[in-house]
Amino acid sequence: MPFLIAVLGVLGAAVFWWYRMKAMNDAAREVADVVGRVQGNIRRKKLCNQAALSPLTTIDDPVVAAATLITSIVSENGPVLPRREAVIRAVISEIADKKKTDEAINYAKWAASQIDDTTVVIDKLAPFLRERLDVSERNDLLQMVNRAAQGGEERLEIADQRMLRLRQRLGFEVN
Repeated sequence: MPFLIAVLGVLGAAVFWWYRMKAMNDAAREVADVVGRVQGNIRRKKLCNQAALSPLTTIDDPVVAAATLITSIVSENGPVLPRREAVIRAVISEIADKKKTDEAINYAKWAASQIDDTTVVIDKLAPFLRERLDVSERNDLLQMVNRAAQGGEERLEIADQRMLRLRQRLGFEVN
């Protein structure tokens, strides 16, 4: 009889610890699942941000960068209508030939439609342009932005914050 009680006690203890280990294993698996989901969400957010910037990261030509920057700033207040596009095209044609202008405008319209936030465009493209343009060319770029905003169907008021941010990112001192 004591032997039977001892065997039942050992079996009971084994079942108890087996159940405890199973519960701990399930809890650890749930924690690992939660950690995996959080890491997946972080990775997805990072990829979404990279995808949002991808039209800008592929730009390697200052003319395309300038056209994209101008189109993005001008299109912040609404779509780029034909007259406004003609003004942008005229501004860009001052620095590029017809084929390059067409290519730059088409890419700029597409890239501007892909990215909703103009500050992202300014933050990404202005340093690129600062590296490749001298001071007078950067001043010309600011004038091109203003001319593109003034032409077209109606005069656009570019937010002072946008122009200030652009000036800062292009390397100009701002008071």
